[in-house]
Amino acid sequence: MKRIVIFAALAGVLCFAQAKDSMDGPTVSERLDTAHKAIHAKDWKKAMTELQAAVRDEPRNPDVHNLIGYTYRMQANPDMSKSFDHYNTALKFNPNHKGTLEYMGEAYLMEKKPDEAEKMLTRLETACGNKNCAEYQELFKAIADYKTSK
Repeated sequence: MKRIVIFAALAGVLCFAQAKDSMDGPTVSERLDTAHKAIHAKDWKKAMTELQAAVRDEPRNPDVHNLIGYTYRMQANPDMSKSFDHYNTALKFNPNHKGTLEYMGEAYLMEKKPDEAEKMLTRLETACGNKNCAEYQELFKAIADYKTSK
């Protein structure tokens, strides 16, 4: 009989904990989806609000840090220092994060450092395993466009 009572009590606690988690708000995945939509709409403030909440929940998530870096870089007054900080954090947690390697390369072009962008392209080729992945192609094109505009 004691086992049944203990089991029932544990089941109740688990149900409460699960209900509490679902009431705490959006998941990191949901926040990333909302941030992506805000980024697409160029609503940098909303994107940053969602991403800051996501990074509080998962501080070691490279996708979150990558998008924070992108948001800092793309807003009307780019904060390149914070952008690079978050790109470096993303790469600390996943050294082959293709999105971060691409975006960091683009950031180096904004800073007029094409040699650094080329290093990101080389790392992308390794991360992709070839030169055909979308991130490699995007950065390759950005570097080519940069060079022709000089």
